[in-house]
Amino acid sequence: MFRFKRFSVCQQGCAMKVGTDGVLLGAWCALEASQRRVLDIGTGTGVIALMAAQRSAEARITAVDIDGECARRAAGNFAASPWGDRLEAVQADIRDFAPGHTFDHIITNPPYFSSSLLPPDSGRRLARHCVALPFADLAAAFDRLLAPCGRVSMILPADAADAFVEICRGTLSLSRRCDVRTTPRSAVRRSMLEFGRGYCAQPRHELLVIQTAPETFTEEYRMLTRDFYLKF
Repeated sequence: MFRFKRFSVCQQGCAMKVGTDGVLLGAWCALEASQRRVLDIGTGTGVIALMAAQRSAEARITAVDIDGECARRAAGNFAASPWGDRLEAVQADIRDFAPGHTFDHIITNPPYFSSSLLPPDSGRRLARHCVALPFADLAAAFDRLLAPCGRVSMILPADAADAFVEICRGTLSLSRRCDVRTTPRSAVRRSMLEFGRGYCAQPRHELLVIQTAPETFTEEYRMLTRDFYLKF
């Protein structure tokens, strides 16, 4: 069980556990009061969907995962939270998902290890390797499911971010990017990206450093995650 300030996440049976990437994205994405329909693609334990429910009092969040055990676990975590009436877990391949409406904000921590050795566990393969969901298919799902004025927020390894921006060119435009370093001198390890429809001449570029030394977290990181982590 992973405990946050206002909810807990049971992780038993889920291939991918609660991690820094998901919490960063759940805290960073720009949720607005007008965004009433939110979609979490590849929800896993449901942590990003739960964070969205905590942050946005009016939003109804649909959380989709191709893995049946993850969808069931997310549904249990939703039911145990204060926002169970606004959260729905669905087992589906996002390429076939047809809810009958579009979404104001799509959030995803997608599979991304396209060229590394596949792990033997099938759950981890689905969760972390884009052989199950190629980036082109994910971009097509964004285009199909996003409302005209909607936003997409996602997190990727830094070396995959530029490639994904190119894939989206012509359908979605990068509006904001935050590069994440573990320490001030380390290389950028992750990039959080925000897309919208239409042309954005000058995307906003941010930098986030997580810690200055082991367990010595920066004020920026504390401020971003303080509504969720117990340690802050």
